[in-house]
Amino acid sequence: MTISTSLLRKYNKPVPRYTSYPTVPYWDNAPSAYQWQDMVADAFAQSNARKGIALYIHLPFCESLCTYCGCNTRITVNHHVEIPYIQDLLSEWALYNECFDAQPIIRELHLGGGTPTFFNPANLQRLIEGILKHSVLAEDAVLSFEAHPHNTTQAHLDTLYALGFRRISIGVQDFDTKVQCAINRIQTRDEVAALSQKARLTGFDSVNYDLIYGLPMQTETSVSQTIQQVLQDRPDRIAFYSYAHIPWRKPAQKSFESMLPKPEMKHQLYTLGKQLLLESGYVEIGMDHFALPSDELAIAANQKQLHRNFMGYTVRHTQLLIGLGVSSIGDAWMGFAQNAKTVDEYRQLLKQRRLPITHGHQLTNEDLVLRRHILRLMCRFETSWALPQDQTAVLYDLLPQLQALESDGLLHLEAQSLKITPLGRGFVRNICAVFDARLQQKAPQSAIFSQSI
Repeated sequence: MTISTSLLRKYNKPVPRYTSYPTVPYWDNAPSAYQWQDMVADAFAQSNARKGIALYIHLPFCESLCTYCGCNTRITVNHHVEIPYIQDLLSEWALYNECFDAQPIIRELHLGGGTPTFFNPANLQRLIEGILKHSVLAEDAVLSFEAHPHNTTQAHLDTLYALGFRRISIGVQDFDTKVQCAINRIQTRDEVAALSQKARLTGFDSVNYDLIYGLPMQTETSVSQTIQQVLQDRPDRIAFYSYAHIPWRKPAQKSFESMLPKPEMKHQLYTLGKQLLLESGYVEIGMDHFALPSDELAIAANQKQLHRNFMGYTVRHTQLLIGLGVSSIGDAWMGFAQNAKTVDEYRQLLKQRRLPITHGHQLTNEDLVLRRHILRLMCRFETSWALPQDQTAVLYDLLPQLQALESDGLLHLEAQSLKITPLGRGFVRNICAVFDARLQQKAPQSAIFSQSI
């Protein structure tokens, strides 16, 4: 899809990725530990009665630094850190269990990082069995983990499969050797394909590949070749992420700043990759995600049942998401809470028998209304404010900006609703930003967000 250079320049602004609303930099109404416990208890009562809760566990350790990465990581080759950290996670989980008035039903569990397979299989088993000791898995529970081809062994696959894991996500990024050297993520096409095949033979029924466009040294040729190689493995899902350049937060990204593609080229890489995926039978799912038509994400998107939380797109909309581990974020719908960002601070708070939260936000009524609109835009590419519960005073101030987006062909606007056009899907972050009352009222004075293109 051709887009003018002037339009790219107009909308290539720093805007949030909207994994939450309000976005983390605008959290200004932090709950106390006691208030957070009350919110968790209320959300648990509703969520557990609706088949269960979601659980995200952050495992931050990596043996080497991938310089493109924006995640909270701790680089070490010392594997003696594994058991103490698992003990911390189980201590935190025990504190949360004190908030619950019944045995928790886990409907969704994801191991993220960092590199979850930094931990040896026996220690991952100790972690999951410790979590499940005082909880149960829902009948439709989905357990997933992120895997690095270098250290994910058959023993990892066997152990996690026996524990109930059926989904694996493999970080590919790009197969071009020049790109891999620039971002310090060296792995061969054969290593990735072998891990994917071993996972399927073990019994995993869902394989996801993560790809990134906009990386240093990338060209249309390298992106095309990478995707053609990926398509040979036919993963069930493909996340085709926009590289987030945030050197003020991740200084290692400065090492390749001069090698990054210009915004116009980056958008061409996105357009090319998207075209190849659609032509190969994949369906576009929200922002940056694609799935085979038979995948439950594609089915849910078609039925307008897709949901998005801090773990990504899902079909399981739980009222409560508990985040365990360093920097993890919990979501009780009426509020958010984020854990301490360093292992040392996280551990010290747990030693005081305190939930290790250091940051959070209680949502106002306006926040809740705008959160629903932004979720719909991210999951359905449309929203409506025809019903009273979807209205708030600030919506009536948006009309001029929405009309401008319509003039540029990014959306179709009706009296009390809008639909994002195929062209506009590449600018969904910009459209969401119009509904972001906090961003509209107070633009950041320093670099906070990555560019939208």
